[in-house]
Amino acid sequence: MSLSSCAELELIEGFYTIAESERLYQRLLQEQNWPDNRYTVAGRQFVLPRLQTWHADPGIVYSYSNNLLQTRPWTPLLSGIRSKIEALLNYRFNSVLVNLYRHGEDYVGWHADNEPELGSQPFIASLTFGAERQFAFRHKNLPEQGHLLLRSGSLLVMQPDFQHHWLHSVPIEKTVTQGRINLTFRKVVSLVN
Repeated sequence: MSLSSCAELELIEGFYTIAESERLYQRLLQEQNWPDNRYTVAGRQFVLPRLQTWHADPGIVYSYSNNLLQTRPWTPLLSGIRSKIEALLNYRFNSVLVNLYRHGEDYVGWHADNEPELGSQPFIASLTFGAERQFAFRHKNLPEQGHLLLRSGSLLVMQPDFQHHWLHSVPIEKTVTQGRINLTFRKVVSLVN
């Protein structure tokens, strides 16, 4: 399946130039305070197959797979990237999940970004820096599937219906030896009182 036949996805190549992408990748790699990738659910410890940080406006919390993420404030770098994406998409995001895939054996399994905190119409912008990785998607109810290559500096826009009808993943690619940083900008609608 080609990208054009999945109307809920839009890939914007070259949102950042190659030079800008490399500079931003290096800054994010060095400036993010990457936490340990172990977490506990129901008394059992798990190892997340990537590193991640969560940044949001004050008062916003987010969890997935029963894993409450520690909310960190926006850094100037992340705020600047957010402003550029918001200007292009004419949409306001209040949070970003920053994932570091250290090599091709780091991955994210099949899932939909459909947590209650994202509301009934989750609109997500996903920005890639670093190594090229495959983005795989498959329909929840139909025998349709596809994939696309996310290059450094590309912006993938996921319309709300994508989360309703499709699962997606970044599969293991053992031949990839370089790192990739992915920023998924979101709008959380459930706030702490």
